[in-house]
Amino acid sequence: MSSTTDMARQRAAGRAQIAARTLRTDRWWLPPLLNVAGLGAWVIYATVRAFMQNWYFVPEYNYLTPFYSPCVSNGCVEQAAHFGRFLPDVWFLPYAAISLPFLLLFRLTCYYYRKAYYRAFWGSPPACAVAEPHGKYTGETRFPLILQNLHRYFFYIAALISLLNTYDAVKAFIKEDGSFGLGLGNIILVANVVLLWLYTASCHSCRSIIGGRLNHFSKHPLRYKAWVQVSKLNGKHMQLAWSTLASLAITDAYIMCVSAGWFSDLRIVG
Repeated sequence: MSSTTDMARQRAAGRAQIAARTLRTDRWWLPPLLNVAGLGAWVIYATVRAFMQNWYFVPEYNYLTPFYSPCVSNGCVEQAAHFGRFLPDVWFLPYAAISLPFLLLFRLTCYYYRKAYYRAFWGSPPACAVAEPHGKYTGETRFPLILQNLHRYFFYIAALISLLNTYDAVKAFIKEDGSFGLGLGNIILVANVVLLWLYTASCHSCRSIIGGRLNHFSKHPLRYKAWVQVSKLNGKHMQLAWSTLASLAITDAYIMCVSAGWFSDLRIVG
């Protein structure tokens, strides 16, 4: 067999030998660009708010922003510190320093977010059928990306934090004077919690935990039904990922505005 034939077969088995980076003619660069803008804007907003240490609680209606829950710093307002105050009040330590790192790690290791920021910020690859600019690719087999495998454990912690957010939303129905109240803030808090639970339940790790390690679904009908429902949610994981970023920002911004006195809460009852 000639060397020319061997070379042709080797090329056929690998990546297409074309000079252009891609043959796509559509606007393949638009989704990565939108991801950079959206994720970048959210990170900037969340970072500023986490370290602002102000306008996070409305005592009259028990509104606590999820960015400060649980509020465990000595600088927290006493009514907002539902689980005590034991962390030092220093500018570089967020009031919710216990929960925020784990929530960040949960989202950072999320399967969808990996795809989004790998493509948007690292260009690895920037889009399907578009060659990446990196000369070497090791995947998630080396430090630090090998730590992405801890996602399942961050899922457990995120579920516990969602319980805290649920507690905050329920507690907000009891006003400062002990009476029942309902306002626009309550609706926003509940909507945010519902979206957070849907996002958490749609996680790939949740789907694996519910349906994994089963050889026969027929022997586990309840787990099978739960797996089917979680699988349906899993198909909406991307939409829920973005929806929860929006709901978190909206919830925090609304509570900040009411707490700062920029406008009053729209009350429905009480």
